[in-house]
Amino acid sequence: MSSNLSAADFDAPSILLHGSVDYQMYQSFRSQLANAPTEGLVTVELSTLGGDPEVARMMGEDIRFHSEIEPRRRFVFLGKAAIYSAGTTLMGFFARENRYLTRGTRLMIHERLLTKTLEISGPLTTCIPVLKAALNEIEASIAIQNEGFANLVNGSQVTLDEVMRRAPENWYVEANEALELGLIEAIL
Repeated sequence: MSSNLSAADFDAPSILLHGSVDYQMYQSFRSQLANAPTEGLVTVELSTLGGDPEVARMMGEDIRFHSEIEPRRRFVFLGKAAIYSAGTTLMGFFARENRYLTRGTRLMIHERLLTKTLEISGPLTTCIPVLKAALNEIEASIAIQNEGFANLVNGSQVTLDEVMRRAPENWYVEANEALELGLIEAIL
């Protein structure tokens, strides 16, 4: 069973990430992951105002994958100051007992965003596939988004229905509330 950690356990993070969740962050993450301890505690510290949710999912899948194939390592998340959007997606890939926030940190949970302009022009039979493709993209994105929400609330007191109800309005969750809701293990 996992034990509660203290601030001293996060003194020198194995993986330190800050800024926009993007391919540059992913490259830094992969480099630091390659140099992280091969057993014991592997701390991942993050502060972000958000970014690309697919990059967050790639990093999260790396955490999930390494957690499964390397049981001698314990991957632990520490969120500092702001964990918005894609950062919260990444946090959801860590087991709930391996999620920590610093005092006053805010999580922001929201729906994925889409900006798209559709131009429908031409014979009517060619218009339908364009509309169906856009609808398929939206439906697939909603399914991926909801998988992330399910990861985040797993083992907490928050239901998937609640997060889906609150996410369209940008749900901000302060560290103390996150602890009360069971979204994290502890506050440092």
